[in-house]
Amino acid sequence: MPKKSLNENLHKAGVAKKDEFYTQLADIEKEIKHYKDQFRGKVVFCNCDDPKESNFVKYFSMNFEHLGLKKLIATHYKDANLFTKDAPYKLEYTGDKNGNRMPDPDEFLTKMIGTGDFRSEECIELLKEADIVVTNPPFSLFREYLIQLTEYDKKFLIIGNTNAITYREFFKLIKDNKLRTGYTNFNVGMFFVVPDNWEHFHHIDEDGKKIARVSTSCWFTNLEVEKHKQDITLYKKYNPKEYLKYDNYDAIEVPKVSEIPMDYKGVMGVPITFLDKYNPDQFEIIGLGNSRDNFTPNKNYINPYKIMRDGTKKNGNAINCVLAIETKIKPDDIYYISDNSKYLIAPYARVLIKNKKVKK
Repeated sequence: MPKKSLNENLHKAGVAKKDEFYTQLADIEKEIKHYKDQFRGKVVFCNCDDPKESNFVKYFSMNFEHLGLKKLIATHYKDANLFTKDAPYKLEYTGDKNGNRMPDPDEFLTKMIGTGDFRSEECIELLKEADIVVTNPPFSLFREYLIQLTEYDKKFLIIGNTNAITYREFFKLIKDNKLRTGYTNFNVGMFFVVPDNWEHFHHIDEDGKKIARVSTSCWFTNLEVEKHKQDITLYKKYNPKEYLKYDNYDAIEVPKVSEIPMDYKGVMGVPITFLDKYNPDQFEIIGLGNSRDNFTPNKNYINPYKIMRDGTKKNGNAINCVLAIETKIKPDDIYYISDNSKYLIAPYARVLIKNKKVKK
């Protein structure tokens, strides 16, 4: 990517409101405590973090000896500091020198040559040195950020949008067991520190900083996560009267993870919340019913229309790219119609799975 274009794109991300969120220390502590043994002897890189403000830097410096880290590196983009907009600098910390358990700016901070962009040559050289990358990357650059981590084969623990699961590149990593959800915050959201000029916020904390909630934020990692090695306990047995079949794919609709039948041998469509409990030894992921990139429908709808809640018609070609359930009864919510079907409903982003441990 040309340098000018790269910097322009990052500047746009820098002013995007959801890119201006700072992760709270409590959320960092709750998640990272589960990976203690995996950090021992490692170089940790926080490459979207102002060393003076970031709670990631604060956490790792305060717990440097406790975690047994080898080195902590932190960099930030030149306009990323919410409060000071300081020029970019980097931190390289190798442990406590005077008993204060924090890096001393005059000893560990050095100015950067470039902008601090995580895609710059300067930051990529630091990335090559790192063993594990831990940060909250810009939401608007999340796809590009993740691709870079996989290209350089890095271990990571990062915060992202739950909906990123539906990205083609992202979902493939989950399917191949190269990416998984972390221990905390999935499907419940997270609270972040936001700039003073932020108008919509949840509350003001004891330090006078505005706190906003993002309901779709969670942790993603390729580190080992014990909960993904545990089987989901299944209670129900398959009854064809209780499970609808998709009209354009050979699979049944399972609206809740708790309703996955223990004895069904075929393909099932389940909500994406399943991925927070997914054990690759128990289930095989077949695809994702949100686009033809992730699954192949076996039926094509002719002249489809989307019927909105107010009864207006819109182009309905999207139904040919997602899982569809046919019904004879007119739905109360948004639905589709076509020349070769009755009423059609499109459930949101179902994960297509098969049970590897079918019980009789």
